[in-house]
Amino acid sequence: METAFAFRIVPSDDEEKPGAYAVFPYDRDLVRRFRETFPRARWRADDQHWFVPGTTAVQRLDTWMAQELQNLDRHADEKGRDAFAFEPLESPYLTVADDLRVRTPYSRTIVEALRSIPWAHWDPEERIWRVPFRSYDELKARWAEIEEAARRNEPAARQRRREEQRAQRSDESVRVQAERRRRRYPVPGDDLPPLGFPLSTARWGVVVFEEIESDPIHDPDMAEFYPHIRSDPSGYVWAHWRMPTLQEVYRTRPSRADEDPELRSVRGWWWASRDELRERARKLREVERMQRARHEARNASADV
Repeated sequence: METAFAFRIVPSDDEEKPGAYAVFPYDRDLVRRFRETFPRARWRADDQHWFVPGTTAVQRLDTWMAQELQNLDRHADEKGRDAFAFEPLESPYLTVADDLRVRTPYSRTIVEALRSIPWAHWDPEERIWRVPFRSYDELKARWAEIEEAARRNEPAARQRRREEQRAQRSDESVRVQAERRRRRYPVPGDDLPPLGFPLSTARWGVVVFEEIESDPIHDPDMAEFYPHIRSDPSGYVWAHWRMPTLQEVYRTRPSRADEDPELRSVRGWWWASRDELRERARKLREVERMQRARHEARNASADV
């Protein structure tokens, strides 16, 4: 019964564009047959219905819908009810009335799953998905996926994930800052960077290397901070660095040719480009301004 009610025809009241609006449950095969029968029909997303032009649109739609309803298995809903009674789904996201009604938090996974179920359709007034009993087997087959996605998208679950992500980012930030304070960087033992020149690095940007150790690196955990050593950490040694001065950055000639990306990914350092030098100079100027402001504030406080 609810399936027949889902098929509706509304005549258009636009005299300049005669036609009729068709509403029916979403089903891929049904839509395909509809478009084959009415190739001039157009979907109107704002109103959630199809518009069929023509002065005889109502009669043609009525004939088509009658044929479609006749082709439906008249006993499908009864069979679905029996199947539900024999093996019911029990879930806070599912209620039973004339049909099966699914109300969940929004999830793209849920939308895609329900749209794949024949005759399932969205009820914009009730803001629920309605599934006729004839589609119970298909709903049951997808229910584990739907229920899992619903639980995952509950407000409390989303808030918990956000808090966990913030805590993880905070912990990661602490570890990165601790590693940064050590002022070291792994460089290939057979391709050492020149000392005393502003160079670009994958992790710390433009720096100046001052000293290079001779012992190879044996700690595989360092690949967490320096992805370029994942292949073989023992082939790298520690190079100690400092921040360049503004004058050093200004005096450095930028690299005119882009280096091989594969070489960069393995070596981890390269001659700085113009943009990289400009970015480092900008940050150094910001640091100088902040230091000058703090110094002036301390002097003003001392005078008082």
